[in-house]
Amino acid sequence: DELVLRCRSPWARALEVDLRRQLYQWRHLPGDMIFNTYVPCPIAYRSTSFGIMRQGELLAVTGGAGINSQHFEPQISCLADLKKIKDPVVTVDRADTAARFDVMHEAFGDIMPVREQGCNNVWFTPWDNLVMWYGVQEALMDLIEQPEVINAAVARIVECCLKELDQFVALNLLAANNNNCRIGSGAYGYTSELPRAGFNPAHPTPPHLWGCSNAQIFTEVSPEMHWEFALRHDLPWLARWGLIYYGCCEALDTKMEILRRIPNLRKISMNYRIHVDRAAAAVGSDYVFSYKPNPACFATDAFDLGKARDELKHVLDCTRGGHVELVLKDISTVAGQPERLWQWAAMAQELVEGRT
Repeated sequence: DELVLRCRSPWARALEVDLRRQLYQWRHLPGDMIFNTYVPCPIAYRSTSFGIMRQGELLAVTGGAGINSQHFEPQISCLADLKKIKDPVVTVDRADTAARFDVMHEAFGDIMPVREQGCNNVWFTPWDNLVMWYGVQEALMDLIEQPEVINAAVARIVECCLKELDQFVALNLLAANNNNCRIGSGAYGYTSELPRAGFNPAHPTPPHLWGCSNAQIFTEVSPEMHWEFALRHDLPWLARWGLIYYGCCEALDTKMEILRRIPNLRKISMNYRIHVDRAAAAVGSDYVFSYKPNPACFATDAFDLGKARDELKHVLDCTRGGHVELVLKDISTVAGQPERLWQWAAMAQELVEGRT
């Protein structure tokens, strides 16, 4: 009954889904979950984005809720094709925002306050966009065969993102994110380092907020090429923000030397496809190690909680004396047994609370 939706309109059902998910997580797998004391009403805005749409094929994975295998049809292969990438244009619909707020206030106002909220996690991943327009294999091959095209393409995407960010600032669309919200690829934003002195809560700007970046497709690319074709292009964007969360699910355990060139870096995300001891030593106590555990245990016929426990214990042992957070994500299936998540969360909490 806790999973049965009762609202009828798509918009109201989306709100209900979010609230029911929060309640479900709180009851069954809370971890270090925090509840807001208000209901957020997102500001209604639209971006024209880059003017180029992904083309290709999607193949739904059996048993994976919303998970697809994808093939991208290349649309960029030479310098002349870069003209297809357009400057984004952002617009705000104040009337739509006000209408949503009124409906939400009527529904929730006597229980919890409703607050207008801007964007608190501006997703910046130039390479996620590029591989969808260029093709995965084609882009990686052209790191060698057409490096000038790759560099120009990444630079153009970053230029567009910076122009879009300027519009977000001008339109007052950003929201503080040193709080109970996701930053980067998955973590809380709580920190005493933000906001900086001079912060205006009525008009949040990037120097007072968390920013992020990653280049997931570069897991097997050398540190030198990662710098040449990704990170050096990111620096103008990264320099705009107060603190940076870098990485998602790529292996970065051999790339700390280039990551330390990000002056405001605070969190580094890596998943289980690394040498944990090497990663922990490289990160040290200078940054937060945002570890993404292996979710494969949830998909197997027999759930091996002991193996999952061994993984987390190894991570906690290796990061002793440092700063670590465990962020479980990218779960394609639980084999029809959601209680596996409950058991995992309880196990992880026990390990963390027992750490000395």
